[in-house]
Amino acid sequence: MGYNVGLLGLGTVGTGTAKIIMDSVGRHPLLEEISIVRVGVRTLDKARAVEFETGVVTDDLASIVTDPNIDIIVELIGGVKPALNYILTAIEHGKHVVTANKAVISRHGDEIFTAANAKGVYVLLEAAVAGGIPVLTPLKQALGVNRINRVTGIINGTTNYILTRMKNEGVDFDEVLADAQRLGYAEADPTADVDGLDAADKIAILASLAFGGRIKLDDVYCEGIRKISAADIAYAEKLGFTIKLLAIAQGHRPENGAMPTEIELKVHPTLLPKHHPLATVDGVNNAVLVEADPLGEVMFYGPGAGEGATASAVVSDIVSIVAALEGGSQASNASGNPLLRCSHEHYTPVAPMDASVSRFYARILTQDRPSVIGHIGLAFGDHGVSLESVVQIDVHDRGAEIVVITHKVNEGKFQAALTALQALEEVVSVPSVLRVW
Repeated sequence: MGYNVGLLGLGTVGTGTAKIIMDSVGRHPLLEEISIVRVGVRTLDKARAVEFETGVVTDDLASIVTDPNIDIIVELIGGVKPALNYILTAIEHGKHVVTANKAVISRHGDEIFTAANAKGVYVLLEAAVAGGIPVLTPLKQALGVNRINRVTGIINGTTNYILTRMKNEGVDFDEVLADAQRLGYAEADPTADVDGLDAADKIAILASLAFGGRIKLDDVYCEGIRKISAADIAYAEKLGFTIKLLAIAQGHRPENGAMPTEIELKVHPTLLPKHHPLATVDGVNNAVLVEADPLGEVMFYGPGAGEGATASAVVSDIVSIVAALEGGSQASNASGNPLLRCSHEHYTPVAPMDASVSRFYARILTQDRPSVIGHIGLAFGDHGVSLESVVQIDVHDRGAEIVVITHKVNEGKFQAALTALQALEEVVSVPSVLRVW
């Protein structure tokens, strides 16, 4: 029995997907049963790297998602609209869906998976997080027998590339961003990447799988890398750290091991000790570190984007659906394969950021006075913030530059101490505040 695929989008990932399916020699034998019968594109007159038979390629994408001859829709056009409409229409017509679209899943996953469960079809999205790194399927299957305690990821290649260049070359953010845009590593509008929004989309998906509940994207605390300076990179290096944009989902389980009553969900730059497993993940590479019981730590590492990497994940999802159908889990069977379908329908409560606990790094520009370090210590101590280290890094014509690292402290307490610190007469400014692992 053959299975027909309708492909929406023939950009970088769509082209890579078509190449794998159309060149099945030496790959999984189920690929021989898969055919791309319709391809939807925005413009028909564009040169393509893959050739199809006459009539396969069309600019009428709506006709593809309703075509009764198609079994699986592969959505690779990106963005929220019209992708959401195509996905929901495909589901309504009883078609399985594979997507690499983290934005539409993180924002409308509840609607999509509710519709899919009602129609008895699968929606798979391995390529939506970390490109070609197989992490979603393991979270749903092999790691599902563990109790997941924390998932930590470097899951945006653009920001990791920028921070790596800043570390290696000692240059500031704006300079590296401009170069990344010129080289095609960053978009003309880099907001989604450098402000942490892309990573927030992805950690919402990872958290949903790790903790067995749906996530409201607005609950993810999000902070980007625009304020990171070459000075912060250099100071972190001197103190034995490297700076990475981390996406973190963690929960504190009750003694009986049940799911946490609420989880922490956040994206922010973090000073990582150089011995940490994620500290050496550089360039455009991604990595996801899972901490689980009884497994311990396991890390998934590899290319987070690109034609081959992302297409590999897309096609693996297509093959998973075909395998389920071959095994008798047809679309008419509403229960389906429990390892593939979305099995949770409730929302996971997310703790407010003020309740989060972390160490902090603060770079403070002060007047060069003998009493300044003592006054800084008092400002923190009065709000219950204990200092792990205080280092006067530099003295220059603008005053003294002091770096402090705190012990673990509640976010709310630290922010209150920071407000008091900024009110001190000796404090000129606090150019940088970062969390420390």
